[in-house]
Amino acid sequence: MALKLPQFAIAAGAVVGLLTIGLCGLVTAARAQQGAPIEDVETIQLRPNFYMIAGGGSNIAVQIGVDGVVLVDAGAEAASDRVIAAVKRITDQPIRYIIDTNADADHVSGNAKVAKAGRNIQFAGSEPLGGDLARDMTNGFAATVLASEGVLSRMSAPTGKTAAYPSTSWPQETFYQDRRYIYMNGEGVEMFRMPAAHSDADIAVFFRASDVIAAGDVLDMTRFPMIDPANGGSIQGEIDALNRIIKMTVTPIPFIYAGSVGTYVIPGHGRACEQLDVVEYRDMVVTIRDIVKDLINSGKTLEQVKAANPAGPWAPRFGAKTGPWTTDAFIEAIYKSLKGATK
Repeated sequence: MALKLPQFAIAAGAVVGLLTIGLCGLVTAARAQQGAPIEDVETIQLRPNFYMIAGGGSNIAVQIGVDGVVLVDAGAEAASDRVIAAVKRITDQPIRYIIDTNADADHVSGNAKVAKAGRNIQFAGSEPLGGDLARDMTNGFAATVLASEGVLSRMSAPTGKTAAYPSTSWPQETFYQDRRYIYMNGEGVEMFRMPAAHSDADIAVFFRASDVIAAGDVLDMTRFPMIDPANGGSIQGEIDALNRIIKMTVTPIPFIYAGSVGTYVIPGHGRACEQLDVVEYRDMVVTIRDIVKDLINSGKTLEQVKAANPAGPWAPRFGAKTGPWTTDAFIEAIYKSLKGATK
């Protein structure tokens, strides 16, 4: 069951709070209506032809139309069956493309299975041309996985080394330029590299007619941004990426009317956002960066910087003391990034 966002009649200052409440209510309602277990995926309709699947590891953007389905990220392998079922509930069109925003397991480990459930756009017939060679080149005529070159580098390995993922999960098409695009379902789909943000392999995907941006882990509404200096991430790259996303968004000005939110931004995790959410997230990151920078300039060590608690005001919402990404880990990533260290 696909859920539509509620039609709010709102003033500009109330947009963010109401959207948060609305989305939380939708998740609760979906579970009550469907009897879905807590770990099940949720499908939220953002536009007439655009959906967000949540709960599959990472958020998954879904564009549908007569050309087929375009997914941004495939989610985690353990959730692949549920993701495939969610797509089939939305449309009977085949999955044509999976666009990976980064190489993290919760975004890409589902690539092989989800792609296999689709159909390569170059071999769309019931008896596609190309024979065994075409079948082997497309993993059995599976949907195309598209990503930056950095994603392929992380997922594969040099000859003689063990790859992080099987070859059936790797992107078949990659790009290294600042911008790549395809045209699907009557709209341009632009992919922009976000160098040195979460990592050096990030991209954001802009669906121009739908006015939806899939930001990947550059934006994460459940935690502080996960910056990985060892894999090319940096605090300044993170801020630059957030600024670029903000510049691509619009607000519903001058007319504020029922259901009007402007550009939707789908984060790597958490609720769907709009421009003001991204601005507030960027401002938070910039403020914490500036505090850490001042502490470094005053001669403070990493442990002293952590003890100063520069992220304290935001920790109740975005921080964690345990788990894969703690508040201390975030501060350490900023510290190392500003100091030019990678270890």
